Amino acid sequence: MKDLQEAFREQGIVRIRGALDEHAQKLADEAYCWSLNHPGPGARSVLAGEVGEFYQDHANPEAFPVYRPLLCETGLAELVAGVLGSNSLWLLYEQIWLKEGTDTFRTPWHQDLPYVPMSGDHLATAWINLDPVARHDSLEFILGSHRGPLFNPTAFQASDPSAAMFAPGIWPALPDIDAAPDRWPTASWEISPSDIIVFHPAILHGGAATVEGGRRRTMSLRFFGDRAFCAKRPEQGLAESDRLTTDDGRGDPMVVMARKPEGTVFRHPDFPRLC
Repeated sequence: MKDLQEAFREQGIVRIRGALDEHAQKLADEAYCWSLNHPGPGARSVLAGEVGEFYQDHANPEAFPVYRPLLCETGLAELVAGVLGSNSLWLLYEQIWLKEGTDTFRTPWHQDLPYVPMSGDHLATAWINLDPVARHDSLEFILGSHRGPLFNPTAFQASDPSAAMFAPGIWPALPDIDAAPDRWPTASWEISPSDIIVFHPAILHGGAATVEGGRRRTMSLRFFGDRAFCAKRPEQGLAESDRLTTDDGRGDPMVVMARKPEGTVFRHPDFPRLC
């Protein structure tokens, strides 16, 4: 475990082969199928009606009882906490993707952390694929980029991959990694359904396109540990429809935490404690 902690601290990412036994894979499949069949408030078709369309859902408020066996009865939560070096671990939210039937675009280079009002060393995402993924189809990561800075996040526009979320000059622009790949130390792996990749949400990553006739069923489980804190985001959050300081009556815990003073320990009863 010490080697995993050191690798995560230095590089921002670890691949753990065989982390999920057959029972854990079955639980992952069951949780994924539940999410697919029970869309939550965040369910949507990304790029609907356009080439590269795919489905995603995340942070379903009804999901935790279904995901709990995978998280708490397989050793997965303890494993992630060990990688972080945290005594405790909480679930931030679950997220699924379904890409099938057509080509999908390569995911542009981005960091996940700009999209949530958080900071700290004890933040992690576990990337799980229910289908085998060849290395050339897998996510790519820029080693060590989790140490900063945070860049102006991509707006994920198919028509303009360079479109940014915030106004220019607030945060530095995302670098053109593909224009000078030799400058950026990357890592990617062939992935089987028993493997997980654990990465810090500030690490730069992208890729994972699919081709016509292929299928990608992916799950990301997002966690935080002892050293996780509230952080401010420019322009009060993200897109106009998703301002982090806007409460639409759902009592969204992410909105509650976005309103906290910067540096406040990140805790809310709606984020389940796992260990």
